[in-house]
Amino acid sequence: MMFREFSRFWLAVLALMLVAGCTSSPRAPAPVETRGTSPKVSASASVPAAEAVRVMPGAENAGKPGYHTVQRGDTLTRIALDHGQTWRDLVSWNNLDNANLIEVGQVLRVAPPGAKVEASGVVVQPIGGTAPVATPAKPAPAPTTAPSANDDGLGFAWPASGSVIAGFDEAKNKGLDIAGNAGDPVLAAADGQVVYAGAGLRGYGNLIILKHNNTFLTAYAHNQALLVKEDQKVRKGQKIAEMGKTDADRVKLHFEIRRQGKPVDPAKYLSAR
Repeated sequence: MMFREFSRFWLAVLALMLVAGCTSSPRAPAPVETRGTSPKVSASASVPAAEAVRVMPGAENAGKPGYHTVQRGDTLTRIALDHGQTWRDLVSWNNLDNANLIEVGQVLRVAPPGAKVEASGVVVQPIGGTAPVATPAKPAPAPTTAPSANDDGLGFAWPASGSVIAGFDEAKNKGLDIAGNAGDPVLAAADGQVVYAGAGLRGYGNLIILKHNNTFLTAYAHNQALLVKEDQKVRKGQKIAEMGKTDADRVKLHFEIRRQGKPVDPAKYLSAR
């Protein structure tokens, strides 16, 4: 009798345990660890608006001849110099509200609207831009030795009288470095118009850039004093600055000739001394 009651007791306990198990909350599935694969996103998931990719101004022209994609460290002045243009032309062609505000990834027009541009970026039929400066009333004396490169008849003259202390190297030195003393005159190498006068281009110090025609620019760097202003027309041999050592390790003039924005060896264009 006692054994039968004992068995009933344990059967009742077992039944209660089964009922409790059936009414408890279901366990959450174990987490799945993905190895070597990226997690999949549901097709219904949407990207928050703040994370949407921003389309930069001019992006539709990226990679096309006559356009430049802004890189980190670029300034409008450097972009203009590298493409043989003036920064003011770039402002006009790109409808920029502020010349000091350009963004990495922004695509800028660097050739005149309507100009024919080769795949290499060379403008072969420039339209607009700064007009060539008028021929001087008194012709410059002919050089003792004709320069070896075509200079469009400009007849580039030496911008300073000192000795050359560093020659042209397209990778390391984009022009000639000419020695001198602080205050020595820096002369315009040819007739032209001042398209930049300031110290906004890193590595050049107080800088003057002259535009001579739609092909050639010249640059004069490290001056201690600038004697001309932007938009001013100058004549070949005119004193435009005083030699100095701004942003340089010694007093010197760094002189560049740029053809279609590309640095070329000034020694091939300058007359023999």
